Amino acid sequence: MRTRLLLALLVTPTGALADQDSNLQSGEYEVQMPLELPHVEDMNVQRAAKVCITETGTHGIVVLSENNPLVRCPAQNIKESAGELTFDLICEGHNQAVASAKFKLYRERFDGAFNMKMGGKNMTMTERQSGKRVGDCANQPRS
Repeated sequence: MRTRLLLALLVTPTGALADQDSNLQSGEYEVQMPLELPHVEDMNVQRAAKVCITETGTHGIVVLSENNPLVRCPAQNIKESAGELTFDLICEGHNQAVASAKFKLYRERFDGAFNMKMGGKNMTMTERQSGKRVGDCANQPRS
């Protein structure tokens, strides 16, 4: 009976070892990034980028779409719990861009999206991201 209980804790999502799988490992990630614009059919704007993921804060997860003012905006309300990361990007000033981010973190991959409102333009869009670890960051010391 005791062995079955220990085994159940190890293989169920609430078990201690199962939780370790949701700790995002630092390193270089290749990120697929489709951009979705409402009411625009056949927008298939798909891009790939490589980013260096860290162990703290937003983990280095950033908006990757080109010419996006949110790249320079600070992250606020960062929360990470049970393998889920959420935060907001809020640019300073009146009528500036804002975004909310929600990502699911796994050991060597992450999936999520930035829901963005582009300030005075009254334009909304979603940048979905799916990242997979491909190795160490180029400037990361090897252990």
